[in-house]
Amino acid sequence: MLSFGVTVLPDPPYTRFLELMQLAEQHGFDIGWTYDSHILWQDSFPLLTLAAEHTTRLKFGHCVTNPGIREPTMTASSYATLQDISDGRMVMGIGRGDSSRRVVGLQPVKVAEFERSLVMMKDLMNGRPVVWNGKDLELKWAKGRPEIPLYVAGYGPKALGVAGRVGDGVVIQLADPDIVQWIMGTARAAAEEAGRDPDALEPIVCAPAFVGEDLATARDEVRWFPAMVSNHVKDLIERYGENSDIPKALTEYVKAREFYDYKDHSRVGAAHGEFVSDEICDRFCVLGTAEQHIEKLRGLEAIGVTHWNIYLMTNRQEETLEIYGREIIPQFAGAPA
Repeated sequence: MLSFGVTVLPDPPYTRFLELMQLAEQHGFDIGWTYDSHILWQDSFPLLTLAAEHTTRLKFGHCVTNPGIREPTMTASSYATLQDISDGRMVMGIGRGDSSRRVVGLQPVKVAEFERSLVMMKDLMNGRPVVWNGKDLELKWAKGRPEIPLYVAGYGPKALGVAGRVGDGVVIQLADPDIVQWIMGTARAAAEEAGRDPDALEPIVCAPAFVGEDLATARDEVRWFPAMVSNHVKDLIERYGENSDIPKALTEYVKAREFYDYKDHSRVGAAHGEFVSDEICDRFCVLGTAEQHIEKLRGLEAIGVTHWNIYLMTNRQEETLEIYGREIIPQFAGAPA
């Protein structure tokens, strides 16, 4: 059963962020997501607080935060607090850190530190006692609330191993079914090896969506996205080499990349996206008429994807939300009335 989410940038003015989240709720979306990159945009935690106060049903979370740019016990406490404010509507997406860390001169969190932090954060934010830095810690006031799920972002085997051992699901930033299946197979193998139920691991697929018959326009709206994904792919190639088990469908396209400018991170028309081919836009994103969106989403649902998260960093944002609410979301079983 497919649920629907939308990612809105914490971009000034904050009133626009609230407006789009309220529209998403009105149009039947299930989760409102946002980025956590405090230099490129406004700080997202106050905005999530406001969004929780100005909605009634929509769940909220980061897609994604990381345990490195903020001290991880602070992030855990913030989520536990937001769980209280929102009356149990929080979900956490978390990765090793890209823009929020690179912009201030830091690299993504090392995998071992990443896993250690996530184990602690998952328990602490859900009211369970932890040991951290040799100290016994507990948010006693967070006990008895609904569980905040932890969804882990990753592309490579080591990060996906963390997702399998610790996460409730995997954040997958692309909508190519073959790559999605490889990612989930890798994460589920780690879950099974750790004695967890591999089938309980949820695939959370995230990418831009643009509705319309003009595919040339649609592709130009989303070239920034595979360029953004290429930041992670370049890291994978550096770590695992050119001839690893990582699918060529994920790694080959970055050979044409020349540069990346974080000043235009997730921006339509970013010059660093010019190397991205039409074929990659079509594979990584969801483009075309409403019927073509439904067809691709049914394909993702058929391979077990449980949540589709639109990256709403395109033009015609209200129109995208409205078309999804009117024509696409009702086509899927379990969609809100």
